[in-house]
Amino acid sequence: MRLDPASSGTVTPDPAALYQAQYAGRPAEGILADAITHDFAGRIALVSSFGAEAAVLLHMVAQVDRATPVLFGDTGMLFPETHAYRDRLIDRLGLTDVRIVRPNPVALETGDPAGTLNAVEPTSCCFLRKVAPMQRATSAFAATITGRKRYQSPTRADMDVVEADARGRLKINPLYGWSTQDLATYMRRNVLPAHPLVARGFASIGCAPCTTAVTAGEDQRAGRWRGSDKTECGIHFENGRIIRTPAN
Repeated sequence: MRLDPASSGTVTPDPAALYQAQYAGRPAEGILADAITHDFAGRIALVSSFGAEAAVLLHMVAQVDRATPVLFGDTGMLFPETHAYRDRLIDRLGLTDVRIVRPNPVALETGDPAGTLNAVEPTSCCFLRKVAPMQRATSAFAATITGRKRYQSPTRADMDVVEADARGRLKINPLYGWSTQDLATYMRRNVLPAHPLVARGFASIGCAPCTTAVTAGEDQRAGRWRGSDKTECGIHFENGRIIRTPAN
């Protein structure tokens, strides 16, 4: 709950709490239908990496509205297979508003002129190439849709279907409770193509210099920034802390 500054001490419900109560426990398809066509109509975008599991959420969104904006962060260091997969899914799903989000070229020339920042300061590289550009791109929307799931890593294990960032924008995570089996079943049922790198053991796919395949028993994101304690690029964090506003 929070105080409404326009009233005399009137307590108004927090938006994250309201939508958490509305969406919790509902099928992902129903959440997306309400969010895209009613709750945030014209004010919502899907943030997608076109990575290992991206086809599921992209397909669901396309079933609701193929013109839903899709924000794709092109860091300049992605695998060529990711670009090819993006183009294949755009064609397969009929997506009509995929927006390529790139780093500011002036900032890139200043901050990483040799293209080697990832090797010495990966967090700074992520901020320059992905976080800052995506913050600019999402600022035009009241809410964004993400494909994060609880099972992916310890940092995501207690996430809810709705979260709020420090600027008051909502992140909607319709697949938060899905398992790998749920995803595989959906992919198979809807005849969705897999990312080419999945067959080579890549379970979570980011930039080429900072992503490796994983082995049996490792968590899904173990191949990201291997050999360091870094597990997230930062687009779901504020000032180094995970974006998670309790919905109560």
